[in-house]
Amino acid sequence: MTTPKKLFIKTYGCQMNVYDSERMVEALGGEGYVETKTADDADMILLNTCHIREKAAEKVYSELGRLKPLKALNPDLKIGVAGCVAQAEGEEIMRRQPAVDLVVGPQSYHRLPQMEAKVRKGETALDTDFPEEDKFEHLKSRPQTKRAPAAFLTVQEGCDKFCAFCVVPYTRGAEVSRPATRVLDEARALVDRGVREVTLLGQNVNAYHGAGPKGDMTLAALVRELAKIDGLDRIRYTTSHPNDMEDDLIAAHGEVEALMPYLHLPVQSGSDHILKRMNRSHTAESYLRLIERIRTARPDILMSGDFIVGFPEESDADFEATMDLVREVRYGYAYSFKYSTRPGTPAAERALIPDDVANDRLQRLQALITQHQKEIQQSMVGRELSVLVEKSGRNPGQMLGKSEYLHAVHIDDAQAQIGDIVPVKVVKSMTNSLTARQIS
Repeated sequence: MTTPKKLFIKTYGCQMNVYDSERMVEALGGEGYVETKTADDADMILLNTCHIREKAAEKVYSELGRLKPLKALNPDLKIGVAGCVAQAEGEEIMRRQPAVDLVVGPQSYHRLPQMEAKVRKGETALDTDFPEEDKFEHLKSRPQTKRAPAAFLTVQEGCDKFCAFCVVPYTRGAEVSRPATRVLDEARALVDRGVREVTLLGQNVNAYHGAGPKGDMTLAALVRELAKIDGLDRIRYTTSHPNDMEDDLIAAHGEVEALMPYLHLPVQSGSDHILKRMNRSHTAESYLRLIERIRTARPDILMSGDFIVGFPEESDADFEATMDLVREVRYGYAYSFKYSTRPGTPAAERALIPDDVANDRLQRLQALITQHQKEIQQSMVGRELSVLVEKSGRNPGQMLGKSEYLHAVHIDDAQAQIGDIVPVKVVKSMTNSLTARQIS
């Protein structure tokens, strides 16, 4: 019997990279690889990278430096870089770190088996094309093994918005939507493996317009079709753009029971001046009126957002406008970052504001967001929620899962199995989670 080769993948960044890493494991599974949780005994190491955060490329080079000594211990070890840093850096990665055997962009990883065969012959392999073929059509069918009850499912990739701070249009390419029939087929296969909740993924997921049997389908139409799949009880989607939040999708939040009452809708700033300089194509007022419409359709919906502070030219008044918007929306979750330059983007040529000013603003914004998050979590105490059980807790009899609002919930003395959706009553709010007891 042939000994399986071991594959270690380190995933950086967003949920789409988590999904891509799963598919990379599956793609190389047909070449005799099994996934391992440690790099020390791997036959191949892949870094699936993200280019969003500050100094993303340098962090990858640092990680490659740490991995290089493993090649001295195992000359047959192959090291690869995948994802958005691979797309942006290309040949530069191999030039700076000769230990790398393989570089593949996020649109080309379906070609991993051919690239792996090439590096096994002692050659290097580089593929950062935007291929014409649909990578999902060329990936192997997903295995039928049992899996966790919640899964990611990519339905859309790329971005046409060209925000002034963002590299995604350059690393992921133009907006492309997967055909609806293929998405539905993959969702059914996931349900057959034990999945009860899917999160639909896309750089601009609500821009989805995939080919359907009667013409292109919107994301709302896709959600309605997914809700018809027996055993698929929960549907979420991320990440959305305010300009693509169409009427039918807003209506779906009030009409489709399986669509969970949680929405991540990044705004980035509360200042119209900064939004214009970011090339966001919406205003603070239009965003707030959009939130009103969404909450009219689904009054209990929990909102999440993204913010960048310290963007070039941001004044005290611009920042205070952001604080005012946060106070009005009251996010249950929000992700906030200090602006950092991305080479090749329009904002990269602009003068930065003083670092101490940006740091102070970030701390003030995060304090306000944290205050709202704590207050919203505290308001859940005494409420009855529905929790999808995902794993066992640390304490005997404890199970962990997610509420419909995406809160992490610890269920004490649970009478439930992984994959069950159970009613609970919240008894305590903790720092980043809730404690509850199961209702009989």
